[in-house]
Amino acid sequence: MFNDMLLSELLIYLVGLISTGVVAGLIAGLFGVGGGIVIVPILFWIFTSLNFPEEILMHMAIGSSLATIIPTSIASARAHYKRGSIDIDVLKKWGFGIFLGALIGGFLGKFFSANELKYLFACIAFIVALNMFIKKPLKFSNRLPKSRIINTLISFVIGFMSTLMGVGAGTIGVPSLVLLSIPIHRAIGTAAALGLFISIPATFGLAFSGFDVPNRPPMSIGYVNVIAFLIMFPLTVFFAPIGVKIAHLINQRVLKIIFGVFLIITSTKMLISILF
Repeated sequence: MFNDMLLSELLIYLVGLISTGVVAGLIAGLFGVGGGIVIVPILFWIFTSLNFPEEILMHMAIGSSLATIIPTSIASARAHYKRGSIDIDVLKKWGFGIFLGALIGGFLGKFFSANELKYLFACIAFIVALNMFIKKPLKFSNRLPKSRIINTLISFVIGFMSTLMGVGAGTIGVPSLVLLSIPIHRAIGTAAALGLFISIPATFGLAFSGFDVPNRPPMSIGYVNVIAFLIMFPLTVFFAPIGVKIAHLINQRVLKIIFGVFLIITSTKMLISILF
C-alpha cells in the first residue's frame, strides 16, 4: 500500500504522526488523558485520507492509540509519582476492575461497527468537553465507595469504555475521581498510572481480535499499526513529562477551555461523518 502512495501523501502522513505524537504527549501530561483523545480522531482522519477500508478505520485508530498510551502512561506516571500526585489507595481499589474491563473491551471491540465506535467516542468526548468548561468541579461524594464491589463495577466500566474509545484512564477516570473528591492534580497523576491498567490488556485484546481481519494497513498486528506506534511513542514519552511540568506551573483554566473547544469540534466532525 505504501508503495502506491505519492511522496506528498507520505510526507503528510509522517508530519501528521509526528505532530500528533507531540500534542498527545503534552495533553497527556497536562490533563492526564493519556493522549488518546487526540490520537484517535487524528489517526482516523489520516487513515481515511490514505483510503483504507472504512469498516476498520476506527478500530485501527483505537488499537494504535492504545499501544502508544503504554509508554506514554509510564512516562507521565513516573513524572507524577516524583511529585507525589499518585493515590496508591485508588490504584489498589480500581486497578483490577479497570484491567478486566479493558481486557474484555479489547477482545469485544471487533464486534462493534465503525459507526458505533465513532458515536461512542463523539458522545463521551462531547461530555468531557463540557466538563472542561465547568469552573468548579462537580462533587458526588467526599470519598471513594467503601464497597469493593461498587469500586470494581465503577472501575470496570471506566476500563471497558476507555478501551472502546482508544483512550487512557484520564478521559473518564479524572472526572470520576474528581466527582469522588480526589483533588484535581492527584486525580490526573493517578489516572496516568491507571492508564497502564487499560492500555496493556486493551492493546493485547485488539491485536489478537483483529489478527485475521483483511485489508489492514501495512505493518499492522491486528488492529495495531506498528508504523504509527513507532513514530508517535518516542514523542509522546518525551513530551508527557513536559506537559506535567506545565500543569504544575500554570493555571489550567484557559488551556481547558481551548481543549474543550477542540473536543467539541472533534466530536461534531465524528457525528457528521456518521450522518453523512
